Amino acid sequence: MNTATPSSVPTDLSCEHVTVTPSILYFGTPVVLLSTENEDGSFNLAPMSSAWALGHVIVLGLGVGGQTAHNLRSRRDLVINLPAPAQWPAVERLAPLTGRTPVPVDKRDSFRFEPDKFAAAGLRPQPSELVRPPRVAECPMQLEARVAQVRPDASGEFLIVEAQVLKVHADPRIVVTGSQHIDPAAWSPLIYNFRHYYGLGPELGHSFRSRTA
Repeated sequence: MNTATPSSVPTDLSCEHVTVTPSILYFGTPVVLLSTENEDGSFNLAPMSSAWALGHVIVLGLGVGGQTAHNLRSRRDLVINLPAPAQWPAVERLAPLTGRTPVPVDKRDSFRFEPDKFAAAGLRPQPSELVRPPRVAECPMQLEARVAQVRPDASGEFLIVEAQVLKVHADPRIVVTGSQHIDPAAWSPLIYNFRHYYGLGPELGHSFRSRTA
């Protein structure tokens, strides 16, 4: 087994490479908790780790059979909640749960139905201002959003959801004082790296476009 730590990985990239076939390609993406509305007016909360931003549009990758995908096809409001690294146990408590009943066939070996995901995770719902699903009170950043487009991916196993962010809520401790900017020195997302949870390490540098340097 390769026991190299990130600090011991060589920086010389001219070395020989090997061909591998990973079972998944989660090479380090932020974890988000998506709150959506169920058909009966209750709310679902689900973790996912395929999310990225294009300006104020967040692109999400969702399994086609999950409750979140089911909800967003017909009820477009959602909240994209970003937990901090220390909140990974709450995320993991949600991981084996589904809001779909009956449990989809491909999930029956590992998942169980849970109607109250907030309580199961030990998290509190917080009313939103522009959308019906609640925010996660404990998450340092919460994005109220509305779906603009839903389409299948190339494999047919996932949905690609484009959501327009309507309002951003942030813990004041992660905002640069007197500004509208998130302080990257104070904020660290929870990262899902090949099915392991990580936070960010020390700053290495900043882009020439940074406004918080």
